[in-house]
Amino acid sequence: MNICVIGTGYVGLVTGVCLAEFGMNLICVDSDPEKIISLQKGKVPLFEPGLEDLMSRNMREKRLRFSKSIQEGVTSSLVLFIAVGTPSNEDGSADLGAVEDVAKEIGRSMDGYKVIVVKSTVPVGTCRRVKQIILDHQVKPIPFDIVSNPEFQREGSAVEDFMRPDRVTIGAESDQAVAIMKDIYSALYLIETPFVITSLETAEMIKYAANAFLATKITFINEIANLCEYVGADVHHVARAMGLDGRIGKKFLHPGPGYGGSCFPKDTRALSRIAHEKGYAFKLLDSVIEVNEGQKERMVEKIREKVGDLRGKTIGVLGLSFKPNTDDIRESSSIAIIRGLLAGGAKVKTFDPAAMKEAKRILPGLQYGEDEYDVAQGCDALVLATEWNQFRRLDLQRIKCLLKSPIFIDLRNVYDPDQVRRLGFNYTGVGR
Repeated sequence: MNICVIGTGYVGLVTGVCLAEFGMNLICVDSDPEKIISLQKGKVPLFEPGLEDLMSRNMREKRLRFSKSIQEGVTSSLVLFIAVGTPSNEDGSADLGAVEDVAKEIGRSMDGYKVIVVKSTVPVGTCRRVKQIILDHQVKPIPFDIVSNPEFQREGSAVEDFMRPDRVTIGAESDQAVAIMKDIYSALYLIETPFVITSLETAEMIKYAANAFLATKITFINEIANLCEYVGADVHHVARAMGLDGRIGKKFLHPGPGYGGSCFPKDTRALSRIAHEKGYAFKLLDSVIEVNEGQKERMVEKIREKVGDLRGKTIGVLGLSFKPNTDDIRESSSIAIIRGLLAGGAKVKTFDPAAMKEAKRILPGLQYGEDEYDVAQGCDALVLATEWNQFRRLDLQRIKCLLKSPIFIDLRNVYDPDQVRRLGFNYTGVGR
């Protein structure tokens, strides 16, 4: 089957490469000519374990190619995946400009029946909007079907999530479109992946509901952690005991500086905006958003409590990406914390295994270290902000000798408090 993926960002590139791995013939299209040239050379413009090798193999086997022409992609393919960005507007709503532009181009370029699959995360009702835009821009009437097929790919494990998903959601109104989508994902039947076949609106809502719930779960355990600090309890044991309850589960019960990244902040704001536009006050979700922002500020206060007045102090920060195994710094708690430290008059030294190139674009004034030990040298405190594996087994004796003051602030609860304190550190975690 010939498939076109429009948009080679995180979602689009992973989708295109993995569908090629399923044996489909893929053309991935993007309006950025420099990105396309780089991809044609086999260079992946983002950090995602395993993606570059997979892409190179499918390019060698002639199942995957790249182009800047939407028209070429449309005319050569039966199925068109729309996977462009939907960033937040100032009011929290999703910016659908790129989706609408693609829909117009598809309408103008159609030369036969197509299945248009909206892979981007979009507000409920967008698929019908896309359908109308395509109809309005067709040169002549040509039949097509619209499908909502939201993605559930975690950055850092996106390839695995695509190849072995928890479920595949397909929203459609046509039996033919559903059959074609099942054919595309037929490889997943071998591993008994559940398929949810539903309406366009329900599929669109599933994506938002899932992300909003996970964001709520993270925020809840952060609130419990904050309360633990007041009453003298240990959130590590609280979260473990909660996770052993089959009704709750252990995932996303890890307290820290708040959620970030390209999905949760954007999607929670968008869902809240959808609710308000419909006249419904989504109080729980609004509180989640508010508490998450406050959690980042609370982390800055936690650092200030340990080092005193921030003016003239140098704080070492380990980790810039919003989570390990990605170079994505969008809505990163680490970046928000660093900005809070700078606003308080501190100097910041930092290191991240993958995200420093991106961070230097928005925070050029920081000191960027060669590694974690270079960062610790001469600092008044060391903050662990992102739990990369190489930060999980630091030589703490060496760190202690490098620091000006033995203050270690573990915002991801990676280390055992008693062990670190026995080494002579003034240690602080979250909720411990």
